Order: sequence, then C-alpha cells, then structure tokens
Amino acid sequence: MPVTVSDEQLQSQFTYIDAIASMNNGKQLRAYTHTFGCQQNEADTEHIRGMLREMGYTMTEDANEADFILFNTCAVREHAEDRAFGNIGSLSHLKKRRPEVIIALCGCMAQQEKNVEKIKRSYPQVSLLFGTHALWRFPSLLYRVLTGEKRVFDINGEDDIAEGLPVLRAQGPKAWLSIMYGCNNFCTYCIVPYVRGRERSRRPEEIEKELRELITAGYKEITLLGQNVNSYGKDLGLDIDFADLLRRLNAVPGDFWLRFMTSHPKDASPRLFDAMAQCDKVAKQLHLPFQSGSDEILRRMNRRYTAAEYRALIADARTKMPDITLSSDIIVGFPGETEQDFEQTLQLVEDVQFDLLFTFLYSPRTGTPAASYEDNATPQDKQRRFERLLKVQDEIVASRQAAYQGKTLRLLVDGTAKGPDYPFTARTEGNLLVCVRGEGFEIGSFIEAKIEKTSLRCLFAHKL
Repeated sequence: MPVTVSDEQLQSQFTYIDAIASMNNGKQLRAYTHTFGCQQNEADTEHIRGMLREMGYTMTEDANEADFILFNTCAVREHAEDRAFGNIGSLSHLKKRRPEVIIALCGCMAQQEKNVEKIKRSYPQVSLLFGTHALWRFPSLLYRVLTGEKRVFDINGEDDIAEGLPVLRAQGPKAWLSIMYGCNNFCTYCIVPYVRGRERSRRPEEIEKELRELITAGYKEITLLGQNVNSYGKDLGLDIDFADLLRRLNAVPGDFWLRFMTSHPKDASPRLFDAMAQCDKVAKQLHLPFQSGSDEILRRMNRRYTAAEYRALIADARTKMPDITLSSDIIVGFPGETEQDFEQTLQLVEDVQFDLLFTFLYSPRTGTPAASYEDNATPQDKQRRFERLLKVQDEIVASRQAAYQGKTLRLLVDGTAKGPDYPFTARTEGNLLVCVRGEGFEIGSFIEAKIEKTSLRCLFAHKL
C-alpha cells in the first residue's frame, strides 16, 4: 500500500506557507520557473507554482526580474542535464549583481548524488536543492533559506503521496492529472526508477475528485500521468486496475477528452482496449513505446515482451478502435544493436504504420546497467540508422496525413498559430495538430471542421 502524507505533516507545510506569506506581505515579489523533461515534471512544477502563489509570489516569464528562480530538472537524457547546468551557470552573474535572489534546483537531476556534489562544488549560486521525494516539503525548505541558512540541500524522503497541495496550472483548455508515481520496470537504459522511486498509485476517489474540479474549472482535455499507467492499482490492495479507473472517470459528467501516458506494452491488455473502445470520453489515441523491433535488444533492455507480442497488441487495439491514432518511442543505437536488429525495428515501423514516432539516439545514463554494456557500433553507424528511420517514418506520416484530406473532424481549439491564414491551433481526438481558420469559436471550444489540406506535421481545416 502506498503511504499518504498525513494531515498533520501536510498542515505543517501550510504553516510554513503562511509564515513566508507574512514575511512577504507588502512586497512585490516575483518567481520564475522553468521545467525540463516529462509531463510529470510539468505537473510537479504546477504544484510548486501553486505553493509560491500562496506565499505571495507572482509569476514572471523573465528570470532577470525574479526574486526566486527554480529549475525543475530531468535526468533521462544527457542533453537535458547539460541544458539545466547551462541555464544554472548563466545565472552566476545575476546572483553577483543581486545576491538576494534565491536560485533553486529540483527534480530528477537533484535526486542523484553525483549531481548534488557537482552543484555543491561548482554552482555556489544555487541556494536550494531538493529531490522528487521532497517536493511536498518545499515550503519548509524555502523557509530555511529565507531565515538565514546559506544553502539547503534535501534529496531524502520516502515513496509517499501528498494530496491537497496547492496548484497553479498553465492557462488553456488542457490539464495534467497524475494518477501514480514511480516505476518498477527497471529498463536497463532508464534512470527513472532510481530517481522517482517505486510505483505508488493514488486512490481512485482522490483522482476522481481532482478530475471533477478540473471539469468544473473548464478544462476540456485531461491527460492522466504515470511512468506506467497500465500498472495503476496493483499496489492499492483494491479490486481496481487502469481499465476500471478509465471507466470510473469516463462516468464523470461533462464534455471533455481523457488521454493518458505512458503505457508499457507488458501491461497493456485486451481489457484496457475494451475500456478505451467503450468509453466515449477516452480519446482513441495510444502512445505505446516499443523501443526496438529486435527481441534480443528488447531482452537486453529488460522490456519483457517480444516484437510479436507488441504486434498482437496493436492488432487488437485496431480491431476494437479502427480509427485509433498510434504513437511510440524508439531508441536507435542501443549497446549491442546490429544491422539485423535495426532492420527488424524498421520492419516493425513499416508494419504498424505509426502516426507519430519519438525517436532517440541512445544516451548512456550513469547508474543504469546499460551504461556498462559493450558497444561495437560507431557513432556514424548509429547516425546513419537514425536518418534511415526518420526517412521511413516521414514517408508513412505523409501518407497517413494525406488520408485526412476532405474529412470532417471534431477538434479542440487549444491556441493561436503563427500564420494569418490559419490563426488557431487545435487537436483531433487522436492528438494530431490542426491549424484552423473560420469565425465564431474561441480557445477551449470543441468545433467541427473540414480538412482542406495536409502536410507532414500539420493538418489544415476550416470551421464548419
């Protein structure tokens, strides 16, 4: 059973929020936040922003005018770490000019001892660092800095769940809704289980309560988040799984779409696809990462399914939802990948015909088993494979996008576009990007629109 932070523990943090608000009374203080990495990090930042608002801070998009600066970091890929360190390093001059500015770092990078030591040694401008497990204790940590402690570092904590934290969500019709945290899968290339801890599910009544609040607030597209949503409920000791949760949330009144990510193929099931097909508010969209089409590479990755099993899942999903939109993740150049292994990946891509792929060159992460695997392929070999994959997928996408020509689709208008001819952006139920023209609608509205032309990355439509 997951451990929930007690009311007394949570109330102690609200006491610190109130104390900081009293300290800031009458001051025009601003806070700047920047998030790297996944949607779960985005959701975490929204809670931090909510706590900052309660403390009396207003948000700013300009770090140079901020009194408090926070970077929520990602450790999944080296590039994300490099960007975070670069951003932190660039603030050294600001700190010298305005020593009262508080610079903070949190998230997955802050959960790794090697990064903590690097920050301590080389980035004295950072006054506050806390890991993913300490997020709910942010008020007490910030209070310590504000009351005189020069540097506060906290990467400790248990795999617990804190309900009822303040939240300040991004503007627009979309919202994140975390249903679980952590991961038990230990894929050999992935650092997530080491920095986010074991899987722990929120109770279904808490999730439903938050969904109802989001619908009341006017949100139209809610994405359920978890490192592996298909594992939801296994740790609760209740007779509920992810398919049951979808049905429960689908019954909440309102006009909205439910999406979810990310799914692991080893836990996807016909039961899940039945629920998706039968729930009218669950978007007919599936992001199901397969990573490699080679059984040998999948074994070395510790993915615990085969390429044939993956194909069977896709076939079942398409049988039950013929119009489903499919996307996936692929890692190119995993240690030990041969030309034959890569050809099997290409074949799976051609067989499935994905609407969208997220493709990555393998990046070793210190602390994972794969970081020590022998790798005989050259960087040139890997880049050549990567470019071949992109070419094949572009051809598939061009064909699948063109098939929408002339179709009438229901869209959720979610923003503004750059071009004057199609001034709004929208999403299909399958999460495809559409640029829209027409009158009589606004951001946050559902509309019917007809596709009048297509491109590799976008559909173009006019409102009916």
